[in-house]
Amino acid sequence: MCDLSVGYEKSTVLEELNFTILKGEVTIILGKSGCGKSTLLKTLIGLIPPTRGEIFFSGEKIDFHSEVSLQSLYNRIGVLYQNGALLNSLSVYENVALPIRMKHQAFKRENEEQMVYQRLSQVGLRESAGKYPSELSGGMRKRAALARAMVLDPEIIFCDEPSAGLDPITSSGLDDLLMNLKKTLGMTVVVVTHELRSIEKIADRVIVLHEGRMHFSGEYDELFSLKDTFIDTFFLRKGKDDD
Repeated sequence: MCDLSVGYEKSTVLEELNFTILKGEVTIILGKSGCGKSTLLKTLIGLIPPTRGEIFFSGEKIDFHSEVSLQSLYNRIGVLYQNGALLNSLSVYENVALPIRMKHQAFKRENEEQMVYQRLSQVGLRESAGKYPSELSGGMRKRAALARAMVLDPEIIFCDEPSAGLDPITSSGLDDLLMNLKKTLGMTVVVVTHELRSIEKIADRVIVLHEGRMHFSGEYDELFSLKDTFIDTFFLRKGKDDD
């Protein structure tokens, strides 16, 4: 990302962002509520064009005015939305198969089944393929949505507040799953979150947003050697809130 500014119409939310998402790592985007985390995520997945600056994907510039360029981006990413965004009228299997059917309408049934059941197995939901979202727990719905995000082998998976609405034990299990998938599949993951336990557990790199700008970008371990007032206050305050 080069000199990236994002916002809505005449309102600028973030400006002059420069950072790189490294392959095979978990990058966390964090900051206080309302700092622009979700707005940045929407830009990174092609939903909101930047007001200024450029985004490159594997060296290729994303042209937000080109359907071809945007479709190329969509084909290379997967998204786990905050609420899972599963379709209640479809079974777990059908929800996970949906990206395949939308992109490969002539796909053979046996190939579809192989891809869907492989992903469901990887998230521990193979036996729940025939269930509907209403029959699943919150954690299971998140895992089903993760399977759908993974089904077309994306180069990057973006996760918007994956722990939102989950109890600490379920949230920790989802973190373990993301870490296992990164290790076994070499997944590149970008996570928007403010959950400090998750950040500590899964982060390789961290992008900190504050007052409309990028306050920090670097390895997680570097955060605590900075002696930075905002970062110290953020982590100490959030830690106390979690007790």
